[in-house]
Amino acid sequence: ATASVGAVIGVATVIPFIASLAPSERAKSAGAPVDVDLSTIAAGTMSTVAWRGKPVWILHRTPQMITSLETDIDILADPFSAHSEQPPDAANRLRSVRSEWAVLIGICTHLGCVPNFRTNLHADSAPNRVGEFYCPCHGSKFDFAGRVFKNVPAPTNLVVPEHRYVTTSLLRIGG
Repeated sequence: ATASVGAVIGVATVIPFIASLAPSERAKSAGAPVDVDLSTIAAGTMSTVAWRGKPVWILHRTPQMITSLETDIDILADPFSAHSEQPPDAANRLRSVRSEWAVLIGICTHLGCVPNFRTNLHADSAPNRVGEFYCPCHGSKFDFAGRVFKNVPAPTNLVVPEHRYVTTSLLRIGG
């Protein structure tokens, strides 16, 4: 009888303990994938969604934006993303799975500020660029592929999160 009571108490103690080791519902939702309807994002504009507590930018690049990415090679710190974080299928010159879409974590790699999306730059200061991401905290600049310019405080390119295209108009960020 004592052994049976002890076994019941042991099981009653072990089950809640094991259940407490599993991630909470809040933790599960914080890391859950996020689906984005791309049909609502016009060319030349950007949308921001939250994933894992971070802003993720989805930029619908125009042909002019894509062309401008070729002209900045000499003024970029890591133009070929050799020292950057991106999934293998986005390890290319545009840092994207599909050329018209840039998917980037919108946090500066210097001190964690959120850069601004800027278009219509002055022709005399940036004759070949149609825009950039500019961090107002310390002046770091990134192109529309998230690549950092030389001589700014940010040490690396913006992070490209794991993502895939479920359909032609549905993007899934995360696993």
